[in-house]
Amino acid sequence: MTHPSPPTAHDRGRSAPAPSDPTWEQHPQPLPLDSAPLPEYGAGSLADLLPTLAAGLGVPGMTAAISELVPADRNCVFLIDGLGWEQLKAHPEDAPFMTSLLASSRGGTGRPLTTGYPATTATSLASVGTGLPPGAHGLPGYTVRNPETGELMNQLRWQPWTAPRPWQPYPTVFQLAHDAGVHAAQVSSPAFENTPLTKVALSGGAFIGRLSGEERMDLAAEQLAAGDRSLVYTYYAEVDGAGHRFGVNSDMWRGQLMYVDRLVQRLAEQLPPRTALYVTADHGMVDVPFDEQHRIDFDEDWELRAGVALLGGEGRARHVYAVPGAENDVLTCWREVLGEQFWVASREEAIAAGWFGPHIDERVYARIGDVVAAARDDVLIIASEREPKESAMVGNHGSMTPAEQLVPLLEVRS
Repeated sequence: MTHPSPPTAHDRGRSAPAPSDPTWEQHPQPLPLDSAPLPEYGAGSLADLLPTLAAGLGVPGMTAAISELVPADRNCVFLIDGLGWEQLKAHPEDAPFMTSLLASSRGGTGRPLTTGYPATTATSLASVGTGLPPGAHGLPGYTVRNPETGELMNQLRWQPWTAPRPWQPYPTVFQLAHDAGVHAAQVSSPAFENTPLTKVALSGGAFIGRLSGEERMDLAAEQLAAGDRSLVYTYYAEVDGAGHRFGVNSDMWRGQLMYVDRLVQRLAEQLPPRTALYVTADHGMVDVPFDEQHRIDFDEDWELRAGVALLGGEGRARHVYAVPGAENDVLTCWREVLGEQFWVASREEAIAAGWFGPHIDERVYARIGDVVAAARDDVLIIASEREPKESAMVGNHGSMTPAEQLVPLLEVRS
């Protein structure tokens, strides 16, 4: 069986220059992989947060990896979906309370955390809840190939349905804390209580569903006070939703930021004694213009499609699964076409570079694309036919740029 070779200049409808022509080698130079800003796995990533808090609570087997954090008897993590460090700093007038806490971030250093790669909700929530990087917990993208079925699996929506425990077999930090006698609880939307993602990433202890943000804040404070040692998690989603639909500079997004700022203050003002509240996020976001220069359509680009069996991930963090035997051709083509806009790596290169963490579990290896592409510029690889809803989003995330990768770790103590 033959596979397509990398396109030549003639293939693209241009005349190929003669070898003596000085333009012969003037293709875009691929971004060096070592120029990608790696997450701080093991010292300052989302995967390090709960193990650090649990270690301070005396939970066996936990390590205090974020050295700047001081232990507390009661700990609350409030995760605001989509609120990146750079977006928060850019809107001080819309979030006065959180802005006043910026100097408290990461134990008073005034520094952010990194999310892990890719900077996307399913991956980040699994990193938070398990205390493991993506290469271990096994949710390394928005959509990834299931090696057992050959199908793309959406890890946020859990479609098509896949048995949760074999997919992510590790216990959560909440479960380990509960087993160690810590009062563990999650306070979130009732819609999330029985989802597979919640089961594999955030289960353990009590799940208490409340619809309004105000109710969640009040109940989180009650749950913190319910134990001498407590670990409580609460969550708000609509900052992310407004960013996807309208962009991070829109009035709708700023309205959501104003609202969640009041929620943080509401919770902070009713913390029980000996509590540390940490406000963080799962990723940041960038707005991408709606034109062909910034939105490269995989479904209309024959060069990018050549030799590709499945397109996974999302617009700024793609997993590319090649037809067997075409892996090198696909890698060469994607590097040539995307050259200066994306970091493009083979699976082995991405793993060796540490994109998904220091170690890759065997069951996770084939979930990672044969080719992995992470955006550096304000650009997307959309798929207008395969992914019409995702392709229409204004705000996007997934890659390793500071706007996506950096998240706050604001702290309030009582």
